[in-house]
Amino acid sequence: MAALYACTKCHQRFPFEALSQGQQLCKECRIAHPVVKCTYCRTEYQQESKTNTICKKCAQNVQLYGTPKPCQYCNIIAAFIGNKCQRCTNSEKKYGPPYSCEQCKQQCAFDRKDDRKKVDGKLLCWLCTLSYKRVLQKTKEQRKHLSSSSRTSHQEKEQYSRLSGGHYNSQKTLSTSSIQNEIPKKKSKFESITTNGDSFSPDLALDSPGTDHFVIIAQLKEEVATLKKMLHQKDQMILEKEKKITELKADFQYQESQMRAKMNQMEKTHKEVTEQLQAKNRELLKQAAALSKSKKSEKSGAITSP
Repeated sequence: MAALYACTKCHQRFPFEALSQGQQLCKECRIAHPVVKCTYCRTEYQQESKTNTICKKCAQNVQLYGTPKPCQYCNIIAAFIGNKCQRCTNSEKKYGPPYSCEQCKQQCAFDRKDDRKKVDGKLLCWLCTLSYKRVLQKTKEQRKHLSSSSRTSHQEKEQYSRLSGGHYNSQKTLSTSSIQNEIPKKKSKFESITTNGDSFSPDLALDSPGTDHFVIIAQLKEEVATLKKMLHQKDQMILEKEKKITELKADFQYQESQMRAKMNQMEKTHKEVTEQLQAKNRELLKQAAALSKSKKSEKSGAITSP
C-alpha cells in the first residue's frame, strides 16, 4: 500500500503525486486558495479569500505605516518607510547603487558581482528575473510535452506497422494477380477510346488522386477567404478609428487655439485696464499734492497777515 501524506491546508491524506511540489496542497485547496501576486510588493502568496489581495507582510505594514508609495528605484508600490521599498533598501546596502535593467530599462538592477546569479549573463531586476525564469520553465515544460507526444506517436506507428505487416504480405499475392488480370482489360478500353479519336492518358486513369486532398485544399481555401475577409474588416475598423482620432486631434487643436486667443485677449484687456487705472491714480496723486500745497500757502499767508 502506497504511503499517504497530509495536505498542509485541509490536513486530509493523499498520495504524494496528488500534492503540489512547493506547499504540499491537494487539488481542492489549490483551486480554493490559488497562488496570486500581492498588489503591493508583487510577491506570490497563497490567497486565503478572494477579497484578500495583499500578502500578510504588507497587511501588517499597512496597519503600522499606512498605504505605501511607489519605490523610487523599481517603481513597485511597496515603499512603506521613506521613498524606497525594503527589497531595494537591503540590496542597496549589500550591493551598492542600482544599475539599469537590460529588460525594462529601469534603474533598479543590483549587480551581485557574481555571473552565476545572473540570468543568461544578463543584469536584470527582481521582477524581470522572475518573469524570465517563468518563461524558461514554460518552454521546458512545452518541450517535454512535445518530446513525450512524439515518442508515443512513433511507438503507435511501429505497433501499427507490425500488426499490418502480416496482413499486407498475405494480401500482396492476391493484389498482384488481380492487377495483372485487369491490365489487359484496361488496355483494350484505352485502345477503343483512341480509335474513336479521343485523346486519353492511361497513366491518369490508373493513378487517379484521392478526393481527400481536394477536400483539404477546398477547406484551406475557404479558411483563407474568411481570414482575408476578417483582415479587410479589421483594416476598415482601423481606418475608421484613425479617421476619428484625426478629427478629435483637429477639434482639440481648434479648441486650444481658441482658448489661447481668448487668453491673449483677456491679458490685453487686463493690461489696458491696469494702465488706465495707473494713469488715473497718478492724476489723483498730482491733484492731492496740489491741494496740499495750496492749503500750506494759505496757512502761511494767514499767519503773516497780522
